[in-house]
Amino acid sequence: MNSPIHKDSAAGRWWKLSLCEQLGNVGSEVSRALRWRTRNPQIAQGAFERALDLMDLTLDDPRHRRSVVRLRELARTREVLVDFLVGSNEYQSTADSLQRYFDAFAVAAALARDRALLKNPTG
Repeated sequence: MNSPIHKDSAAGRWWKLSLCEQLGNVGSEVSRALRWRTRNPQIAQGAFERALDLMDLTLDDPRHRRSVVRLRELARTREVLVDFLVGSNEYQSTADSLQRYFDAFAVAAALARDRALLKNPTG
């Protein structure tokens, strides 16, 4: 990762997010790339590059480096994403399967946020 697109995130803010929050944010960019890939490839390419940038930040997160299994899952997720959007789709992914994968993390992050608010409604 030479020059991160998400400069604020690269400055350390990204590593304060939970894994679900990180992958939920990646999923937003993936969703944008999927939605625009036939209508405006330039917008889709920008979203794809931002998604890869965020995946690289996630892979670089020291918390994830403690688990070989987690690191392998993140690396494979990046690989499948690249394969589907710019590769030959060897993994036979679909736009729907990618969307469902990332949406699960966004939902989990939202549920965790709601639970935290219920525990501490003032903060």
